[in-house]
Amino acid sequence: MPSRPDLLAFDTSAAHCAAALLVGDEIVQSRVEEMKRGQAERLMPLLEELLAEAGLGWRDLDAVAVGIGPGNFTGIRIAVSTARGLALGLGRPAVGVDGFEAASYGARRPFSCLIPTTRDMVYREDVTQEGVRGPMLQPRAEAESEIADLGYPIVPMPSIGETVANIARIAATRFDGTLPRPAPLYVRAADAAPPKDPAPVILP
Repeated sequence: MPSRPDLLAFDTSAAHCAAALLVGDEIVQSRVEEMKRGQAERLMPLLEELLAEAGLGWRDLDAVAVGIGPGNFTGIRIAVSTARGLALGLGRPAVGVDGFEAASYGARRPFSCLIPTTRDMVYREDVTQEGVRGPMLQPRAEAESEIADLGYPIVPMPSIGETVANIARIAATRFDGTLPRPAPLYVRAADAAPPKDPAPVILP
């Protein structure tokens, strides 16, 4: 494993398409584009633009990293499937990093991490000296009240650009070619539900 890897990280877990290119110890290129839809069409061109701006090609990478959620169900699937495809095609490791790790990068225990989502809800994770509690989905007011009772600090949410840069920095410390494939972190079920009606009987 290279001690100073060249690594491309990306995230589409919310209303954005974000990427960061880590070369050695430095983020040399990064891009955040706000968008409510269209991440599937925009992600690969965005990644290719970052590589071209740095004078690199896909084969120069030692690994790819991806934000695995929590967040938008479809957005997470887009990023994770892209990372898996790139890893397979390039013969490089793909590293999944969850949003709580990226948001709280460098924080000292104990702390709580709240990732905002729709309808004044948050994804919550508490990190103590003993371990991790969560993730869970809660109303923001309820989560903040419980955390105040516990006396934990809430880590400030970084910008999307800093978050995807943290995904790259974290992934650079843990890839070795033996990690399992990145898998989505879904805190709640997808909005789409399977049909309740029984499947039709297929006659021979």
